[in-house]
Amino acid sequence: MSKSSHMLFDLIVSNPYSLVSQLHITNAPCAYPYSSQDEEGIQKKRKMNENKGFQLGTIGALTLSVVSSVSIVICNKALMSNLHFIFATTLTSWHLLVTFCSLHVALSMKFFEHKPIELQTVIGFGILNGISIGLLNLSLGFNSVGFYQMTKLAIIPCTVLLETLFLSKTFSRNIKLSLAILLLGVGIATVTDLQLNILGSFLSLLAVVTTCVAQIMTNTIQKKYKISSTQLLYQSSLYQAVTLLISGPFLDRLLTNQNVFAFEYTPRVVVFIVLSCLISISVNFSTFLVIGKTSPVTYQVLGHLKTCLVLAFGYVLLRDPFSWRNIFGIMVALVGMILYSYYCTQESQSKTEEASAQSQLKEAESDPLLHVETGTMKLNELPISKGTVWDANKDLRA
Repeated sequence: MSKSSHMLFDLIVSNPYSLVSQLHITNAPCAYPYSSQDEEGIQKKRKMNENKGFQLGTIGALTLSVVSSVSIVICNKALMSNLHFIFATTLTSWHLLVTFCSLHVALSMKFFEHKPIELQTVIGFGILNGISIGLLNLSLGFNSVGFYQMTKLAIIPCTVLLETLFLSKTFSRNIKLSLAILLLGVGIATVTDLQLNILGSFLSLLAVVTTCVAQIMTNTIQKKYKISSTQLLYQSSLYQAVTLLISGPFLDRLLTNQNVFAFEYTPRVVVFIVLSCLISISVNFSTFLVIGKTSPVTYQVLGHLKTCLVLAFGYVLLRDPFSWRNIFGIMVALVGMILYSYYCTQESQSKTEEASAQSQLKEAESDPLLHVETGTMKLNELPISKGTVWDANKDLRA
């Protein structure tokens, strides 16, 4: 037995009432067989299980996003290239409308709860998302494919800049390096021709800014109001759909010189449109889910992974032209993605460990019994009041 333990034992024997009254030992948890160390172990295991569950949920969201996005790209490519339905903005509005209707049915069946938030926030967020989609389509229409790909690449550095300036978020040097490698690889694989024009460049700038702000808001709104991705998507998808339903036919007419209402809707076209709308439910849901669980930057990294997969599937399934430049660019991009995932995982684990250590330290500081049970509290730290010490001579003086 250590010296401090001997002193504590002598103190309890010689002055039991004082120690009980000050430390409330009668209400304290028993040090044996269930000690504070056991409780700390249980808390650590609980936190580890929560982290594992969160990681599995994140992996599931990322997988769902990749599978659904690649599927809808292949479906839309067949719809637009083979069946010549080239009205992208109107098709997107139908996607969002079907998503809202499906979520409304899910809400009526109690699959999730409706948690209302500020109407002004929801309307602004929905309209902003709709505008960003329309601007991206306009950017593609008024620029070359190569410049449009550069526009998409610019979303990541713009997001990093906005989060650093307005949200005080920091990105480590390793994260920035991995993102640079990723963007370099995607640029090599996808950017071919760069034809600049003033109107196209201006539209691309607006598209990048609105897309970045919309994706940052997707993350911040979920955290601020403590709502799920499903709840946010349900409340905002209708406003996105209305925005694009109104502007879609005009934008498509401007970009294609064709009228969406005059198109010949054959049964095959209708089947592919319905299939595209059904897949879009998963795409929209996984988009909000990934941004909510990770970050807008991670979602953009995932988007470039989808681009690489679409290139590969296009070559394998649709026999699209493929060159060694595409292969080299995809390999470089994959290296950047792997590095980004590795550094994000490392930083996430270190933050979790720091948070766990700080919480344990706060608990130890707030509860002196933890020190007593573990034998770490010194004798002079015990909060003993001299007024409650039993005096054997006080009866003689009475």
